[in-house]
Amino acid sequence: MLGIVPAAGRGSRIQPLGFSKELLPVGSRIDGNTERPCAVSEYLVRRMVRAGADKICFVIGSGKSDILEYYSAGYADAAALFVVQPSPVGLCDAIFRAAPLVAADETVLVGLPDTIWFPEDGFQALPDDGLSFLLFPVDQPEFFDAVVVDPDGRVRQIQVKQQNAASNWIWGAFKMPGRTLHQLAALWRKRDRCDEYIGTLVNAYLAAGGEAYGIKAGIAYVDVGTFNGYRTALRLLESAAGTKDDQAAITLPGHQHVPILAGEGG
Repeated sequence: MLGIVPAAGRGSRIQPLGFSKELLPVGSRIDGNTERPCAVSEYLVRRMVRAGADKICFVIGSGKSDILEYYSAGYADAAALFVVQPSPVGLCDAIFRAAPLVAADETVLVGLPDTIWFPEDGFQALPDDGLSFLLFPVDQPEFFDAVVVDPDGRVRQIQVKQQNAASNWIWGAFKMPGRTLHQLAALWRKRDRCDEYIGTLVNAYLAAGGEAYGIKAGIAYVDVGTFNGYRTALRLLESAAGTKDDQAAITLPGHQHVPILAGEGG
């Protein structure tokens, strides 16, 4: 199982940092008997490893060698792989940079490394045999990619940052077989690589007869790519720290779902 972490974005919404936004310390982790700062991207990587990923592919851009250095030894039992996206030209381009590393029968996980979400086992709620999205409820879906599903959970449409969105459920991560990743990559190339966002590409995939499912298993979702999001993430983690049940993480007084203002992975 391979996890793809698109980490080539500039992070302009929270700069200047002096380092890659994916390494922004948010909360802490226990290393042996020592408490250490936790990079925001570790929350996604940890969820991928928990779901069974034995390889994590980081898609990095120029000037992001600090991510390579941070994860060069791998993470837990997962090996680290690195590919380069020469220019940060969108999530589709970033994801498909990893396609040559993916076998047709391999399961692929994708998420955004500047987000923190619960439950931690969200990837396990997604089936292995098709394209599926982990959905989270938000108050302002127009700032996200809202996913419209039918009563059986089939995705009808993804509304990319659309005013008056028909759904308040947005995708926060997704899963698919390697063969589906290759089909999407082929469709993207056929469309002259015009899709910056995964949502518009999936809409074309559905129109061509493809199928995807949306699983409403998400509880809380925060984009840490803004200062407001950073503060919200700290409160979210503090709320979750005292419980063994991830669902308690949603009981944040005044918690707001933070909008993505600069595009997926921006």
